[in-house]
Amino acid sequence: MSEAKMILPRTGIGLDVHAYASPDLPRPLWLGGLFWEGERGLAGHSDGDPVAHAAADALFSAAGIGDLGTHFGTDRPEFAGASGVTLLTEAARIVRAAGFEIGNVAVQFVATRPKFGQRREESQRVLSEAAGAPVSVTATTSDGLGFTGRGEGIAAVATALVYAR
Repeated sequence: MSEAKMILPRTGIGLDVHAYASPDLPRPLWLGGLFWEGERGLAGHSDGDPVAHAAADALFSAAGIGDLGTHFGTDRPEFAGASGVTLLTEAARIVRAAGFEIGNVAVQFVATRPKFGQRREESQRVLSEAAGAPVSVTATTSDGLGFTGRGEGIAAVATALVYAR
């Protein structure tokens, strides 16, 4: 009698931080795969979406195939201004091409703005479609502490679970 092969999941962590763009060079805010009308945007090589970027980084970490900079770094001009949703879609494709399936991704971002609760489901839907797997997003503040508390930028941390096919 042969033993069934045990599928062991792998977990990864992703972290992304972006400062708000200079008032002299305003940018739109993209966060959680969504455009936020009237909110100050974030600086970055791509669209500066820390939620989508942290999710992609967590997938790369879980699969053990580098990180966001490895695949979409500032030395890659084709990713200048790229959508975080596009990067997450491509990250999921790369992870699957490396022989893994995605179980889920969970992301939490830290910011004083924007107020996220009313758009949570929309963000999760957009990011889950991009990843081809469930993505949950939560938000918190840092109670006025640190750069996020002072309103200087947004940070996001993500975990991902993948398993070998």
